[in-house]
Amino acid sequence: MTGIASAFRVLAATAATLLAVTAAAPVAQARPEPKAPEEFVALRAVDPTIIQEMRYPTAHNFMGVPVDGYRQSLCILTRPAARALHRAQTRLLKQGYSLKVYDCYRPQRAVDHFVRWAKDLDDESMKGEFYPRVDKTRLFADGYIAEKSGHSRGSTVDLTLVKLPAAPTAPYLPGRKQVPCYAPQADRFPDNSVDMGTGFDCFDTLSHTDDPRIQGTQRDNRQFLKKTLTDAGFVNLAEEWWHYTFKPELFPDTYFDFPVARRSVAGH
Repeated sequence: MTGIASAFRVLAATAATLLAVTAAAPVAQARPEPKAPEEFVALRAVDPTIIQEMRYPTAHNFMGVPVDGYRQSLCILTRPAARALHRAQTRLLKQGYSLKVYDCYRPQRAVDHFVRWAKDLDDESMKGEFYPRVDKTRLFADGYIAEKSGHSRGSTVDLTLVKLPAAPTAPYLPGRKQVPCYAPQADRFPDNSVDMGTGFDCFDTLSHTDDPRIQGTQRDNRQFLKKTLTDAGFVNLAEEWWHYTFKPELFPDTYFDFPVARRSVAGH
């Protein structure tokens, strides 16, 4: 009996020691996700008529995988930028057109994902569609990828025009045959937008808004979009016909990293 009692005393002491250590150890807590400042809003809350085809939460983009930080298919912008898009949309609807956004606010973690992908020279799974004439070693030098993006400041948007009534966009099927983004509109991915001469995110000089090789209806469409958005207070990036920034920016020097999700702007 003495031996059994002694064993129980050892077990009890060991258990007490373990409990004491556990109680003294700090409790690990998950770091809460950052939320958007009050000045940010979901575009649908300002104008639900603007078509949203957000590409980066999907695999249909130049990397071929959903991008870090895009939790939901949602356009988030600073409130002044969203209101300016609403003004442009109101004008366009009267002319039989609608805006369609591809990307809006972009978290820094998404930009970091772009950078990691660009440095992985073995990953060229989407080259045939998005950068068929660009050597991947040139993505940084040629300005297609950078470590910071104006999108992360919240007042920049990538968008196009759709003729109403809008036809449905065909679903993207991973593994489908890739067609260069500068191919004739009837051959490239069946987007329901007007013909801008290239698809969205086409890494090619043909994407420059005023490239002289873009003529006729394609040039007219680019200039129509540019004038409409310029009148609403946006400035175009000359190298990308789809890229516009509302001026003056609320956060000209801040690069945010809250996720693209409804909870980020809940209550705004």
